[in-house]
Amino acid sequence: MKIAQECVGCIINQSQRVADAIHADESLKKQLFEHVSAMSEKFSFDLSPPEIAADVYEAMAQIAHKEDLYDEVKRISTQKARSFVPFLKEKLQKSDDKLLTATKIAVAGNVIDLAAAVAFDLEEELEKIFHTEFSHNDFTKLTQELHKAKKVVILGDNVGEHIFDYLFIETLKELFPELEIYYMVRGCPIINDVTLNEAREAGFDKLCHLVDSGVNTPGFVYKRATKEAQELFDTADLLISKGMGNYECLSPSHRDNICFLLKVKCNVVAASLGKEVGDIICKLT
Repeated sequence: MKIAQECVGCIINQSQRVADAIHADESLKKQLFEHVSAMSEKFSFDLSPPEIAADVYEAMAQIAHKEDLYDEVKRISTQKARSFVPFLKEKLQKSDDKLLTATKIAVAGNVIDLAAAVAFDLEEELEKIFHTEFSHNDFTKLTQELHKAKKVVILGDNVGEHIFDYLFIETLKELFPELEIYYMVRGCPIINDVTLNEAREAGFDKLCHLVDSGVNTPGFVYKRATKEAQELFDTADLLISKGMGNYECLSPSHRDNICFLLKVKCNVVAASLGKEVGDIICKLT
């Protein structure tokens, strides 16, 4: 996906969220807003929103003299997500369809998105996710592909959400014990996306193969990835792509058999999918 005019205002507004996250004073808040506004006049409409965001967040980090702008928020998101784990494990234990329940859990976690134009309440989402149908529903196809696959790559998205991804992968390992699973994360701090640090703290390195994609974008941009990540991307039998950023970067992609799991949180992505803001998506290409 390329950026739309609507994306420009959204990206500019993210400077205000960054200012709040780092407790910026009025002078720094103004500096961040003015710098991003100036950058917006030169945004390339040949790039995806995550590619634009990478440059914007790098500039804001330099202005704020802070490498990880959302480190404090990410810790809070992780703590909040962990508080729901006992409830979610009980849901899984009692479920008649563990794979569907785990997939819904993975999608519910996708509401933890600090770059989204629309905010959702995590507790509210968990209350209703198990009774909500996928607006685009390729879950049966996903199940079939999992039965056939030997190697699956899961593209991680946000911190907090990764705790729910952990439960998803645990379920995959239980249901498909021969499946080789890779969890791919960002190469450096960008917005609130999951990196090696958060994934290791959560134990992903002991759960599955943990891979640093090398990308500095809030979405998997193939050309920015390491050779190892590119090879895994190309050779996996199935790719499971979490969240809007990965969807924006991989629509279109040079390969097929990508399952997009996300909650629609902006009008641009909604239009691309032909869905509504708030819909949950399980789309297999």
